Amino acid sequence: MPVVTNPLLKHYMKLTEFLGLALGPDYEVALHDMTNREHSIIAIANNHVSGRKVGAPLTNMALGILRDKSYETSDYRTHYYGVSVNGKELRSNTMFIKQNGKLIGMLCINFDDSRYRAITRQILGLCHPDMFVSDILSPCASAVKDPIEKTSVPEKFHNSTEAVTADTIGRELEHMGITAERLTSDERLRIIASLEADGIFLLKGAVKDVAQRLHCSQASIYRYLSQIKNNSAGTTEI
Repeated sequence: MPVVTNPLLKHYMKLTEFLGLALGPDYEVALHDMTNREHSIIAIANNHVSGRKVGAPLTNMALGILRDKSYETSDYRTHYYGVSVNGKELRSNTMFIKQNGKLIGMLCINFDDSRYRAITRQILGLCHPDMFVSDILSPCASAVKDPIEKTSVPEKFHNSTEAVTADTIGRELEHMGITAERLTSDERLRIIASLEADGIFLLKGAVKDVAQRLHCSQASIYRYLSQIKNNSAGTTEI
Protein backbone atom coordinates (compact mmCIF):
# COMPACT_ATOMS: atom_id res chain seq x y z
CA MET A 1 0.00 0.00 0.00
CA PRO A 2 1.37 3.48 -0.89
CA VAL A 3 2.77 5.48 2.01
CA VAL A 4 0.87 8.71 2.72
CA THR A 5 3.14 11.41 4.10
CA ASN A 6 0.91 14.49 3.91
CA PRO A 7 -1.34 14.83 7.02
CA LEU A 8 -3.95 16.74 5.00
CA LEU A 9 -4.48 13.80 2.65
CA LYS A 10 -4.91 11.45 5.61
CA HIS A 11 -8.04 13.43 6.56
CA TYR A 12 -9.37 13.00 3.02
CA MET A 13 -8.94 9.23 3.27
CA LYS A 14 -11.70 9.08 5.90
CA LEU A 15 -13.82 11.42 3.75
CA THR A 16 -13.39 9.02 0.82
CA GLU A 17 -14.76 6.17 2.89
CA PHE A 18 -17.67 8.30 4.16
CA LEU A 19 -18.68 9.56 0.71
CA GLY A 20 -18.64 6.03 -0.68
CA LEU A 21 -21.07 4.88 2.01
CA ALA A 22 -23.24 8.00 1.84
CA LEU A 23 -23.59 8.18 -1.95
CA GLY A 24 -24.09 4.47 -2.53
CA PRO A 25 -22.63 1.68 -4.68
CA ASP A 26 -23.00 3.47 -8.03
CA TYR A 27 -20.59 6.21 -6.98
CA GLU A 28 -16.88 5.49 -6.90
CA VAL A 29 -14.81 7.86 -4.75
CA ALA A 30 -11.05 7.87 -5.35
CA LEU A 31 -8.34 9.86 -3.60
CA HIS A 32 -5.07 10.54 -5.44
CA ASP A 33 -1.72 11.56 -3.97
CA MET A 34 0.01 13.68 -6.62
CA THR A 35 3.47 13.00 -5.21
CA ASN A 36 3.25 9.35 -6.33
CA ARG A 37 1.95 9.48 -9.89
CA GLU A 38 2.65 5.84 -10.70
CA HIS A 39 0.71 4.59 -7.63
CA SER A 40 -1.41 7.64 -6.89
CA ILE A 41 -4.62 6.11 -5.52
CA ILE A 42 -4.29 5.98 -1.73
CA ALA A 43 -7.97 5.38 -0.92
CA ILE A 44 -10.94 4.24 -3.00
CA ALA A 45 -14.56 3.38 -2.24
CA ASN A 46 -16.86 1.32 -4.49
CA ASN A 47 -13.94 0.47 -6.74
CA HIS A 48 -16.08 -2.00 -8.72
CA VAL A 49 -17.25 1.04 -10.73
CA SER A 50 -13.90 1.56 -12.49
CA GLY A 51 -12.18 -1.71 -11.61
CA ARG A 52 -9.19 0.02 -10.02
CA LYS A 53 -7.58 -0.53 -6.65
CA VAL A 54 -5.28 1.23 -4.18
CA GLY A 55 -1.93 1.81 -5.89
CA ALA A 56 -3.38 2.45 -9.36
CA PRO A 57 -1.74 5.29 -11.34
CA LEU A 58 -3.00 8.69 -12.42
CA THR A 59 -5.40 8.70 -15.35
CA ASN A 60 -4.77 10.38 -18.70
CA MET A 61 -7.08 13.20 -17.56
CA ALA A 62 -5.10 13.77 -14.35
CA LEU A 63 -1.81 13.77 -16.26
CA GLY A 64 -3.23 16.35 -18.65
CA ILE A 65 -4.26 18.54 -15.71
CA LEU A 66 -0.74 18.34 -14.32
CA ARG A 67 0.66 19.19 -17.73
CA ASP A 68 -1.55 22.20 -18.50
CA LYS A 69 -1.71 23.36 -14.83
CA SER A 70 -5.42 24.13 -15.14
CA TYR A 71 -5.70 23.49 -11.40
CA GLU A 72 -4.01 26.86 -10.83
CA THR A 73 -7.10 28.74 -12.02
CA SER A 74 -9.80 26.31 -10.89
CA ASP A 75 -10.70 24.35 -7.77
CA TYR A 76 -12.53 21.51 -9.50
CA ARG A 77 -13.71 20.01 -12.79
CA THR A 78 -17.25 18.67 -13.02
CA HIS A 79 -19.39 16.48 -15.28
CA TYR A 80 -16.84 15.18 -17.74
CA TYR A 81 -16.83 11.89 -19.61
CA GLY A 82 -15.07 8.80 -18.32
CA VAL A 83 -14.90 5.16 -19.40
CA SER A 84 -14.43 2.28 -16.96
CA VAL A 85 -12.21 -0.75 -17.52
CA ASN A 86 -15.23 -2.76 -18.70
CA GLY A 87 -16.36 -0.01 -21.09
CA LYS A 88 -19.13 1.58 -19.02
CA GLU A 89 -19.65 5.31 -19.48
CA LEU A 90 -19.18 7.32 -16.30
CA ARG A 91 -19.95 10.87 -15.23
CA SER A 92 -16.81 12.08 -13.51
CA ASN A 93 -15.98 14.96 -11.19
CA THR A 94 -12.68 15.99 -9.63
CA MET A 95 -11.81 18.38 -6.80
CA PHE A 96 -8.26 19.70 -6.66
CA ILE A 97 -6.69 19.46 -3.20
CA LYS A 98 -4.15 22.26 -2.87
CA GLN A 99 -1.79 23.34 -0.13
CA ASN A 100 -0.17 26.76 -0.39
CA GLY A 101 -1.12 26.82 -4.07
CA LYS A 102 0.52 23.46 -4.80
CA LEU A 103 -1.58 20.56 -6.08
CA ILE A 104 -1.10 17.73 -3.58
CA GLY A 105 -4.13 15.55 -4.31
CA MET A 106 -7.35 14.96 -6.22
CA LEU A 107 -10.67 13.74 -4.87
CA CYS A 108 -12.65 12.13 -7.70
CA ILE A 109 -16.24 10.91 -7.87
CA ASN A 110 -17.29 8.70 -10.78
CA PHE A 111 -20.97 7.87 -11.26
CA ASP A 112 -22.19 4.79 -13.15
CA ASP A 113 -25.81 5.27 -14.26
CA SER A 114 -25.99 2.14 -16.44
CA ARG A 115 -28.49 0.30 -14.26
CA TYR A 116 -30.77 3.34 -14.16
CA ARG A 117 -30.77 3.48 -17.95
CA ALA A 118 -31.66 -0.21 -18.03
CA ILE A 119 -34.51 0.34 -15.56
CA THR A 120 -35.79 3.26 -17.65
CA ARG A 121 -35.96 1.05 -20.75
CA GLN A 122 -37.76 -1.68 -18.78
CA ILE A 123 -40.36 0.79 -17.49
CA LEU A 124 -40.95 2.20 -20.97
CA GLY A 125 -41.23 -1.36 -22.25
CA LEU A 126 -44.22 -1.93 -19.96
CA CYS A 127 -46.30 0.62 -21.85
CA HIS A 128 -44.68 0.61 -25.31
CA PRO A 129 -43.72 -2.19 -27.72
CA ASP A 130 -39.99 -2.95 -27.66
CA MET A 131 -39.65 -1.71 -31.23
CA PHE A 132 -41.16 1.66 -30.26
CA VAL A 133 -38.71 2.05 -27.39
CA SER A 134 -35.72 1.16 -29.56
CA ASP A 135 -36.60 2.93 -32.79
CA ILE A 136 -38.49 5.98 -31.60
CA LEU A 137 -37.85 6.84 -27.96
CA SER A 138 -34.11 6.16 -27.96
CA PRO A 139 -33.31 8.51 -30.88
CA CYS A 140 -35.38 11.23 -29.25
CA ALA A 141 -33.54 10.77 -25.97
CA SER A 142 -30.16 10.93 -27.66
CA ALA A 143 -31.12 14.22 -29.30
CA VAL A 144 -31.36 15.85 -25.87
CA LYS A 145 -28.16 17.65 -24.92
CA ASP A 146 -26.00 15.32 -22.84
CA PRO A 147 -25.08 16.98 -19.54
CA ILE A 148 -21.80 15.04 -19.49
CA GLU A 149 -18.90 16.80 -21.14
CA LYS A 150 -17.81 14.20 -23.71
CA THR A 151 -14.38 15.50 -24.58
CA SER A 152 -12.52 14.18 -27.61
CA VAL A 153 -10.44 12.03 -25.26
CA PRO A 154 -12.45 10.56 -22.36
CA GLU A 155 -10.83 9.77 -19.03
CA LYS A 156 -9.66 6.17 -18.97
CA PHE A 157 -9.15 4.16 -15.79
CA HIS A 158 -6.28 1.66 -15.47
CA ASN A 159 -4.41 -0.22 -12.76
CA SER A 160 -0.88 0.20 -14.17
CA THR A 161 1.26 2.84 -15.82
CA GLU A 162 1.95 0.41 -18.68
CA ALA A 163 -1.78 0.26 -19.42
CA VAL A 164 -2.03 4.06 -19.36
CA THR A 165 0.81 4.33 -21.89
CA ALA A 166 -0.50 1.51 -24.07
CA ASP A 167 -4.00 3.01 -24.21
CA THR A 168 -2.69 6.45 -25.20
CA ILE A 169 -0.37 5.08 -27.90
CA GLY A 170 -3.13 2.84 -29.22
CA ARG A 171 -5.43 5.83 -29.54
CA GLU A 172 -2.80 7.77 -31.51
CA LEU A 173 -2.07 4.84 -33.83
CA GLU A 174 -5.77 4.29 -34.46
CA HIS A 175 -6.21 7.98 -35.24
CA MET A 176 -3.35 7.84 -37.73
CA GLY A 177 -4.55 4.55 -39.21
CA ILE A 178 -1.18 2.81 -38.98
CA THR A 179 0.62 0.16 -36.93
CA ALA A 180 3.69 0.81 -34.79
CA GLU A 181 5.84 -1.41 -37.01
CA ARG A 182 5.28 0.84 -40.04
CA LEU A 183 5.88 4.24 -38.46
CA THR A 184 8.13 6.72 -40.19
CA SER A 185 10.41 9.00 -38.20
CA ASP A 186 8.02 11.94 -38.70
CA GLU A 187 5.00 9.88 -37.64
CA ARG A 188 6.84 8.68 -34.55
CA LEU A 189 7.71 12.30 -33.72
CA ARG A 190 4.03 13.29 -34.02
CA ILE A 191 2.99 10.53 -31.62
CA ILE A 192 5.66 11.42 -29.08
CA ALA A 193 4.70 15.10 -29.29
CA SER A 194 1.10 14.13 -28.54
CA LEU A 195 2.18 11.92 -25.62
CA GLU A 196 4.28 14.77 -24.25
CA ALA A 197 1.32 17.17 -24.47
CA ASP A 198 -0.83 14.60 -22.64
CA GLY A 199 1.67 14.38 -19.79
CA ILE A 200 2.54 10.71 -20.33
CA PHE A 201 6.23 11.35 -19.73
CA LEU A 202 5.43 12.62 -16.23
CA LEU A 203 5.19 8.94 -15.29
CA LYS A 204 8.34 7.09 -14.27
CA GLY A 205 9.22 4.39 -16.76
CA ALA A 206 7.15 5.97 -19.52
CA VAL A 207 10.16 6.43 -21.82
CA LYS A 208 10.93 2.71 -21.63
CA ASP A 209 7.30 1.71 -22.23
CA VAL A 210 6.91 4.10 -25.18
CA ALA A 211 10.18 2.94 -26.75
CA GLN A 212 9.07 -0.69 -26.60
CA ARG A 213 5.67 0.02 -28.11
CA LEU A 214 7.01 2.29 -30.86
CA HIS A 215 9.84 -0.13 -31.72
CA CYS A 216 12.71 2.24 -31.12
CA SER A 217 15.41 2.83 -28.50
CA GLN A 218 15.04 4.89 -25.33
CA ALA A 219 17.81 7.12 -26.66
CA SER A 220 15.65 7.84 -29.71
CA ILE A 221 12.74 8.84 -27.47
CA TYR A 222 14.98 11.30 -25.60
CA ARG A 223 16.16 12.75 -28.93
CA TYR A 224 12.56 13.21 -30.07
CA LEU A 225 11.68 14.89 -26.77
CA SER A 226 14.67 17.21 -27.09
CA GLN A 227 13.59 18.12 -30.62
CA ILE A 228 10.03 18.79 -29.44
CA LYS A 229 11.36 21.01 -26.65
CA ASN A 230 13.58 22.92 -29.05
CA ASN A 231 10.76 23.35 -31.56
CA SER A 232 8.39 24.66 -28.87
CA ALA A 233 11.09 27.17 -27.91
CA GLY A 234 11.01 28.57 -31.44
CA THR A 235 14.00 26.82 -33.03
CA THR A 236 13.93 25.12 -36.41
CA GLU A 237 15.88 21.99 -35.59
CA ILE A 238 14.98 19.07 -37.86
